[in-house]
Amino acid sequence: MCGIAGYIGTRKLDEEQIHRALGLMRRRGPDHAAHEHFVTPSGRHVDLLHSRLSIIDLDERSNQPLAADGAWLVFNGELYNYLELKQQLDVPWRTTSDSEVFLRALRQWGTQRALDKTEGMYAFASYDERTGAVVLGRDRFGEKPLYFVEDEHGITFGSEVKFITALRGERLPIDLDHVKRYLVNGYKALYKQPRHFFRGLQELPAASTLTITDAGKRTERFWTPAFEQDDAMSRDEAVAGVRERLIRSVELRLRADVPIAFCQSGGVDSSSLISIAKKELGYDVHGFTIASEDERYEESALVEQVVAALGLRHTSIPTDTAGFLPRLRELVRYHDAPVYTITYYAHWLLMESIAKHGYRIAVSGTAADELYSGYYDHFLAYLAEAGDDAARAAWTAHVKPVVRNPFLSNPDLFVKDRSFRDHIYLDAKGFAEYLHAPWFEPFEETVYTPSLLRNRMANELFHEAVPVILHEDDLNAMYYSIENRSPFLDRALFEHSTRIPTRHLMRDGYAKSVLRDAMRGIVPDAILDNRTKVGFNAPIFDFLDPNDAATRDALLAPSPIWDLIRKDKIVDLLDKAFLPNSQSKFLFYFLCSKLFLEEHG
Repeated sequence: MCGIAGYIGTRKLDEEQIHRALGLMRRRGPDHAAHEHFVTPSGRHVDLLHSRLSIIDLDERSNQPLAADGAWLVFNGELYNYLELKQQLDVPWRTTSDSEVFLRALRQWGTQRALDKTEGMYAFASYDERTGAVVLGRDRFGEKPLYFVEDEHGITFGSEVKFITALRGERLPIDLDHVKRYLVNGYKALYKQPRHFFRGLQELPAASTLTITDAGKRTERFWTPAFEQDDAMSRDEAVAGVRERLIRSVELRLRADVPIAFCQSGGVDSSSLISIAKKELGYDVHGFTIASEDERYEESALVEQVVAALGLRHTSIPTDTAGFLPRLRELVRYHDAPVYTITYYAHWLLMESIAKHGYRIAVSGTAADELYSGYYDHFLAYLAEAGDDAARAAWTAHVKPVVRNPFLSNPDLFVKDRSFRDHIYLDAKGFAEYLHAPWFEPFEETVYTPSLLRNRMANELFHEAVPVILHEDDLNAMYYSIENRSPFLDRALFEHSTRIPTRHLMRDGYAKSVLRDAMRGIVPDAILDNRTKVGFNAPIFDFLDPNDAATRDALLAPSPIWDLIRKDKIVDLLDKAFLPNSQSKFLFYFLCSKLFLEEHG
């Protein structure tokens, strides 16, 4: 994991701007930082900046920008199958790094063919000295970020917005419409459109490259997800396929020359990864858990069962409310955006502990819900598609009692209206009334497949949930110079999951039924047989006291936020003894928007 930045255009960058950008890149790469400048055959300027977090081949020979055969590379991420690709490339090797394999693969096979062969998470920029062409690229699922800004002089790019503004020497204007989108519709609306919290900022789409030459620029996809179920696949075949591919995915993601930590909850997802690493691959696992005092999100008993059954090293981190407001301001400042949910404030505390224990990699269970079903509306979509009386009885007995969203307690919700989505932008109409000016944006989703359930899962994977998680995971981890890895985001695993018939996804009121069965004998039964989906969350009043005079003064102090939000509405929220979940989330959105406008406006 590293930081990259650069420029392609007609002007020569100021050395002070380059120096400032490299300084800002140190958290992403504390071990080495460097810059290379080129003039293309046509006279344009190209700059490549890199800051290194050493993970594979710790020797300085693998520092970047990296050169081979007239090509240069800056690379952020990991090429997990680099050893397999290395065997297919007949070249003299100067390093044992994955980055050199990536560069030589691009050179020998061409961009599209090389990227199609990769299994990894990455963002990169390559430069060809002979042609003057620059290629920017991003991994299949968008695990690693790559932003850019285009103006009359050229294109400036970087892993983080702050690197781009440093190289350009000026801030980008805030997109207040996107702030309103976040306030009213919440985090699931943020990646529905190619919009960002700054005007003029663009993000290279996942599984895409942007090639810049004298003739212009072109964007191409090197992979497009397919959603075609194999109706002939038996349940046993589905289960065996998941087991084989998930073990292989974890095996690839344990490749490193530094120790690896695991984010651990009491759920099936993280427990699967930890159990595979420990029992199947013999890795000395150290799990890290955020411990909540809220009984709705408390999982310590389940976590302790996994720790005891597998003999893990384990560290529990209590939620820490000390210095919440100044620490949240620091996090908003670093993210160049509001923090999307309060979960990611807690996640930042988890990363802090992992870093203090000397780890440089953290593994998490991101995307299991989106591959194998896991959310409460998935049950209702399944009921609408399956028309299964046994499934309905199991849902009534085991799921309905724990559902909190008022819309999702109706088993016929999607039977009566397949297009119903009001549960996703819950209370949006009411939150719009908190603004001085009306704001409304209807819910939209991309059509990937006719299946209601599978299409919901695909939208969550590519537009709603996973892009948010990846964005927050990346920045929180990079703040502490940690690389985050997500084994469920694996091409072979994904492509197998999309072929599994929907009828296999749930059984006896259990979501993730195929994954649970695939992990039987690896993950402790207590985890696999637990029906409750917890997930970490916390009410905002767990972190701040609205009755404390200093806290209240800070929240209501003069701020650009009052140009958007009615202060009397916020006072009403602060005066309530208890906030429903949606209002608690809104108050957090307000607070983060306030800090964002103050720090970046």
